[in-house]
Amino acid sequence: MKTIKRRALILAAMASVTMATACGNGVNSRGSDTINARVEATLNYMYDEYPNTIDLADKAAGMLVMPLITEAGLGFGGGYGRGALKVNDEVVDYYSTTRANFGFQIGAQQFAHVLFFMTEGALQDFQSSRGWAAGGDLEYVISDQGDSLATDTTTLRSPVLAVVFGRAGARIGATLEGSKYTRIIP
Repeated sequence: MKTIKRRALILAAMASVTMATACGNGVNSRGSDTINARVEATLNYMYDEYPNTIDLADKAAGMLVMPLITEAGLGFGGGYGRGALKVNDEVVDYYSTTRANFGFQIGAQQFAHVLFFMTEGALQDFQSSRGWAAGGDLEYVISDQGDSLATDTTTLRSPVLAVVFGRAGARIGATLEGSKYTRIIP
């Protein structure tokens, strides 16, 4: 039992170091061009595969598009991704998301998601926060067949709809996790 705990701790430390080294500040890089291209490709894919999201986009005050989130875990886990906030079909800011989780889990997955801020108040709360945190989530994902349109209320004051799609990988387990979104300079 002691060996298993030690291995889990070592794996968690290695994952943390890997994630930390992958996160540069990006000043004077072409990161925004890459993010913009991925955001547009993600939106085009979502609109083609889930046409009802076009109506959501038309009604939303803003959208946070996260084209690629990568998660992995064995007991302890985490994830990271970068994306852009679009208001009136224009990119206004860039964000990263970090996820941490603990629980019975094993595997890795990648997916995309879009948060639709359905009210001006929800959008302003998101933009004015120093680090916006989404609520806990219990999820089971095996391959890309878990695609769904999900509604998620992440704050009590304002409605935010989450669409998760494009899942790939295999991750099994129930985990308590949270996602934090932070403004970045790509």
